[in-house]
Parts: sequence; C-alpha cells; structure tokens
Amino acid sequence: MNEKALELSKKYRTLLKKNGISDPLVQAHFFAQLAHESGLKPISENLKYSKSALLRVFRKYFNETTATKYARKPKSIANIVYANRMGNGSPASGDGWKYRGRGYIQLTGKNNYTKLSNDTKVDYVSDPGKLLTEVDAMVAAVWFWKRRGLSRYALMDDAKTITKKINGGYNGYADRLKHLKEMKKVFC
Repeated sequence: MNEKALELSKKYRTLLKKNGISDPLVQAHFFAQLAHESGLKPISENLKYSKSALLRVFRKYFNETTATKYARKPKSIANIVYANRMGNGSPASGDGWKYRGRGYIQLTGKNNYTKLSNDTKVDYVSDPGKLLTEVDAMVAAVWFWKRRGLSRYALMDDAKTITKKINGGYNGYADRLKHLKEMKKVFC
C-alpha cells in the first residue's frame, strides 16, 4: 500500500500541491486516512452487514427483530442508516444507497455530493458512480480534505481530530494510526 500511496502522490502532485497537501507530514496523514477508508482503491461502501454487525455498528437503527430482517441487505441497510440526514431523503427515497460512501475517502450523503458537484462543476449528484474512477476519487478526497481544513491538523500531527472530522467518530482509529506510522516512513 505504501507504493500505491507514493505512486498516487507523484501522479497527482499538482492537484495535491494546489490544495495544500504537499508537506510530507500532511501527505502522510492524507494517505493514511485514505488507506484506512478505502485501501487506496476507489471503492463503494458495501454495507453487507450480518445481524450481529448491524447490532454492533448500527444499534441506533436496528434492534434484534429489524437486524434479522435487514441482515445482508446492503441497499436496505444504506437507506435506513443514511435516511433523513446529510441531505438524504426518507428510506423510500433511495438516497441512502445512492449517496453511500464512495471513492478514496468514502464521500457520503447527498449534501456532500452536491457540494462537490458545485465546487468542481462535475455532476456527481446525477452520476455518483463517477467517484469509482481514480481521477474523480482523488478529486473528491482532496476536495473533502481541503474543505474540512485537515492540513492544519496534519501539520500538528493530530490524527485524532482528523479521524473525527472524516469519520464523525473514532471508528478504526487504531488502524488509521498503523497506516500513519507506515506512511510517515514513506513521506517523512
């Protein structure tokens, strides 16, 4: 994965530099977070949770009965857990599935897709699948990073704040730190 990060850093040098992601420590943090979120592949969130995983990860949305009903049904899970937030409509709207996490940084929610579209002049709202291409996944990740002002936290070596601003919590924090340690060997 370190080789992939270095390859992407070189390939997108101009984009990264233009958006304040050229300092070695900032790049280490940026690519560590992407490594955790997507394995440095432009992927789509799969949401194929088992009953036990639904109860562990999404206890707020599922109980024993509903977890049994929705286990291993990713489209339905997305439409429930992402409904009525982040600019998404009700479960019936299908927005949760349509605007699930995609790309290197797992951009999620209609609001983010709309803001990204407005800022880049590329229509990701009508065609969210564009974020599964390398170029668009990188544009979205850089946009998200810059919009959240994450370079300043990277310069302070503050992985905890970066994680919170990307994830909304600290899911996978230990794994993110493991990736950061590796990325520092590559970039610093």
